[in-house]
Amino acid sequence: MSEVRVRIAPSPTGPLHVGHARTALFNWLFARKSEGKFLLRIEDTDRERSKPEFEQDIVSGLQWLGLYWDEPIVYQSQRLNLYQREAKRLLDMGKAYPCFCSPEELDERRKAMLGRGIAPKYDRRCRHLSQAQRERLIRERPYVLRFAMPLEGEVIFQDIVRGEIRFANRELDDFVLVKSDGFPAYNFACVVDDHDMGITHVLRGEDHISNTPRQLHLYAALGCQPPQFAHLPLLLGSDRTKLSSRHGATSLSEYRKMGILPQAMVNFLALLGWYPKGQKEVMGLDEIIAQFDLSDVRPSGAIFDLEKLLWMNGHYLRQLPTERLAQMLVPYFARQGWMHDPPNRDERDYLMQVTPLVQERMRTLGEAVDLADFFYREPERYDPKAVKWLVKEGVADLLFELSNRLELLTDFGSGQVEATVRRLAAERDVKAAEVIHPTRAAVTGRTEGPSLFHLMAVLGKERCVGRLRKAVRLIQGGALGAAP
Repeated sequence: MSEVRVRIAPSPTGPLHVGHARTALFNWLFARKSEGKFLLRIEDTDRERSKPEFEQDIVSGLQWLGLYWDEPIVYQSQRLNLYQREAKRLLDMGKAYPCFCSPEELDERRKAMLGRGIAPKYDRRCRHLSQAQRERLIRERPYVLRFAMPLEGEVIFQDIVRGEIRFANRELDDFVLVKSDGFPAYNFACVVDDHDMGITHVLRGEDHISNTPRQLHLYAALGCQPPQFAHLPLLLGSDRTKLSSRHGATSLSEYRKMGILPQAMVNFLALLGWYPKGQKEVMGLDEIIAQFDLSDVRPSGAIFDLEKLLWMNGHYLRQLPTERLAQMLVPYFARQGWMHDPPNRDERDYLMQVTPLVQERMRTLGEAVDLADFFYREPERYDPKAVKWLVKEGVADLLFELSNRLELLTDFGSGQVEATVRRLAAERDVKAAEVIHPTRAAVTGRTEGPSLFHLMAVLGKERCVGRLRKAVRLIQGGALGAAP
């Protein structure tokens, strides 16, 4: 068997979609498992919609995932001579012809066909023009180049994921090869490029199945050996419709900004349509490569489950060393004005104390901002559940007494804070929870979070005493409402 050569061929007309990222990953995994080559082609022949910023988004997204390509990037816009040469060859062989129908004429015929209940497709009228008519019209009108589709027979191909697929030639139209501006249309450029790049396997989304018979006809007309095809299941939203913006974020860059780790995204995307034999979910990259097999890819749609991605990302976040995670949090915290980027020594030391206390509850890097908020800012408001603890009878007195005792501590470690809280509860003959819960509410504004005594030790004596006394003033002044 010749060396496996696969490619990903995005168009820089928008940010890299997570579906395209999944397709790129499957191609990359197949290449690595087969010890073959993974190539990147930028299909930038749409001059109006192709943008440099979208190309950069594609390149940086693939690099972020670790999907590096093995040869220089191929740009379609730099290969126009190749397309022109191959188009002329088809024209000379009588397998292509110029079409002079204007967009307005085509649209009018399309509407008429729909009105008669006929599936619209080109009626081939320019296919039957004489050579003299063509020569005259070429001088007078702009034109496209169309493929002369065989009118009889069928196309049969074996899809690696879906098995045998058939298309009757009569269902296919004489599609455009070269547009009136001289740029190649998708199917033509795709075939010319894949052959020129030596692509052996085309792994792409199932929405390209309808393009395959047209491309196979082109391979045959050009006398080229076609690659093997594998059409991957589309990504679906929770309602089992095609994943779109109405389901939430769809671009890879949005998840990067959210704070998804690349290793979590790779793990998650790998399981969208591929079902490893052991059904294991959390897998390192080497393990994924070792187990990846196209025969384990199922044709049914794969649901993009955001909750599963967040769960998986949380798992990977918890495995990070504290110092590494702290470095990753700096940009998020710096945007809040909590520190410099890079942080100074004091900011870094404090961050190293905060990080392990929020790490266990994080699902994304971005969530750390909310989880760590009270470490950097005095609560401006209290969660309604926290208020219920604060307005209970006797709580103001307990918190004031606790603030006085904490102020006297010379060692404000978590052990000393805990002992002080529990001693006060015992002396007042109340359960420890009757002091712990309102203390948490006063210090953090919340009822949930890291270990109370550890977070208080990190906050320090001055902050904790000040927040306890502020809560007491609010309670006594009736600012928090009446006791339930």
